[in-house]
Amino acid sequence: MKTVKVVAGMICNSLFEKKSVFATAKGCGEFKGLWEFPGGKIEPGETPEQALTREILEELDAQITVGELIGTIEYDYPTFHLSMACFWCEVKKGELKLLEAEAAKWMSKDELHSVNWLPADSTIIEKIKEQMS
Repeated sequence: MKTVKVVAGMICNSLFEKKSVFATAKGCGEFKGLWEFPGGKIEPGETPEQALTREILEELDAQITVGELIGTIEYDYPTFHLSMACFWCEVKKGELKLLEAEAAKWMSKDELHSVNWLPADSTIIEKIKEQMS
């Protein structure tokens, strides 16, 4: 099975407080309407942190500071294996603008179960909640 290496950013209001986290709903494709943490594929020669910085700029038109690694999700979809490194991050310049997603929202830890997550993203929700204020 093919492995796809990606990175996801748990964009929070502050790397020190983590009171809310930003998520987006996919705007197209097989998983349209399901929620995810923004990010994307790691290109050859990129570190996960570089890939995340690039992807957030491309998808949300904002510059971020990448914080600590929360964990790496290993998940088998029907046609590929996903390896997704998940990092805390915060916006350092610009405002988050939806360039690809159909919707977005900031959620407190009590709101994280209020949306329908992509299968892989759903596996890290409890770990995120534990680290939020």
